[in-house]
Formats: sequence, structure tokens, C-alpha cells
Amino acid sequence: MGRTLENKKEIVADLKASLSESTLALVIDYQGLTVAQITDLRQKLRPSGAVCKVTKNTLMGIAIDGDENWNQLSGLLEGASAFLLVKEDFSSAIKAYQEFQKVTKKTELRGGVMEGRLLKETDVKALGDLPSKDQLMAQIAGAINSLATKVAVGINEVPSSLARAIQAVADKEQGDSTESTESTESTESAAE
Repeated sequence: MGRTLENKKEIVADLKASLSESTLALVIDYQGLTVAQITDLRQKLRPSGAVCKVTKNTLMGIAIDGDENWNQLSGLLEGASAFLLVKEDFSSAIKAYQEFQKVTKKTELRGGVMEGRLLKETDVKALGDLPSKDQLMAQIAGAINSLATKVAVGINEVPSSLARAIQAVADKEQGDSTESTESTESTESAAE
């Protein structure tokens, strides 16, 4: 049974809403995947904030029509298409898809679009090699923590260095006064 016009309008509106929240859209050929495998792909993508939409190319074409950020997708709309729409953590989403692709060996990445730019498979792989959002946050936190530790040690070292310098001056002055007292006593004894 075909979809009604109202149903198609709802699908297009949903696609437009999903695209407006996305930073990256990937197009894969999902021919040969079972419903269970598509469900598995969706579950693997969920932690990264990505969604997998399976829809007709014509409906996606209507959704991207006139949107300069996603117009480049039109060249990828052929055959059985599934769309991976990634909100933020594109590195984790790409890695999740690549892992799924290794296991199933049934999907093919046609390409993607990011910031209005058409991405080929090599571009998408390069994005997947970048650290994930969590890894980047951990690296930044580590760098900040390291810097804070160095600053704290440096600040702590200033009073210690100052105290050692004052002590050295005091010891030197005490040594000088002891030497002058000893030399005065030895001069007095020699005079007697």
C-alpha cells in the first residue's frame, strides 16, 4: 500500500528537522541488509548521537531541495539509500558505521556531505580517524590539569626559593660576623 500525501509530507518534515540538527550526512547503499541488521546499525550509532534514516531518494531530494548545506546530497541519491545523520560526534559515528560494515560486509558508503561540501569515501575515512569528542575532551582536560599543576608548583617554588635565598644571605652574614669576631680575637691575642 502506497503512502498518502500527508504521510509523505510528514516524512519530509521529519527529514528536514533531522538535517537541521546534523553536521554530517552519510549515504550508504543498504541493499541486502535485513531489518535486524538495520536495527543493529541504529543501536550502534545511537551513543554517538547519530540516526539512520531509511527513506526513498525522492523524499530526501524534496527535503534537501533549496538547502545549500545539503544540496550536494542529490548526487548520491541512487539505488537503495540509507542516510546516517550525525549531530555532533562524527568521528564516533563513522567508527561505529565502519565497525558495522566490517561485520556485515553488505553496505557500501557512497559519500557524504558536511558544511555544504561533498565528501568522498576517503574524506569520510579521514574524519573517522580523528579523535572522538570524548577523547578530545580528555586530552584538553589533561592539558589543563598539567598546566595547572605546573603553575601551582611554580607558585609554590617562589616562596621556597625566596626563603632559601634569605637563609643563604643570613648564613653568609653570620659567617662574616663570626670570621670578623675570630679575626678580632686573634689580632688581640697576637697583640698581647
